[in-house]
Amino acid sequence: MLSQKTRYTIRALMHLADKYQQGLVPLTDIAEAQNIPAKFLTVILSEMSRAGLVVSQRGRDGGYELALPPVDISYGDIIRISRGSLALVPCASRFAHEKCKNCLEESNCRMRALMLKVRDETAAVLDRISLADPIDMGVMAEG
Repeated sequence: MLSQKTRYTIRALMHLADKYQQGLVPLTDIAEAQNIPAKFLTVILSEMSRAGLVVSQRGRDGGYELALPPVDISYGDIIRISRGSLALVPCASRFAHEKCKNCLEESNCRMRALMLKVRDETAAVLDRISLADPIDMGVMAEG
């Protein structure tokens, strides 16, 4: 499951994508519109700034905006930056690999093989969809 931090990050960046090239967006506007605690949002946007996805300006007329066009920021990028991995289990992570505790040897573990496939398919989908892509709200009714 995505952490609350990752969900907040996605919502904040979606908000900034909606306001792309309209100038700086005040933190309070993002926090109110997306129902994100302002202190937590400050931490999230600082992390996204260090990662090069967001730029900020301090002061009375300050705020935040995307550092890149929305088309250049995939949901896979956002999740990897905020969560560290797309894998559901530690042994299937590409960049944060860890052996699972109380498991079989990795070379004999069919669950790991399955989770590697899930990770790769998930990455393919999330890397294909950017902040510029419209999200079909009709999918929610099917869930």
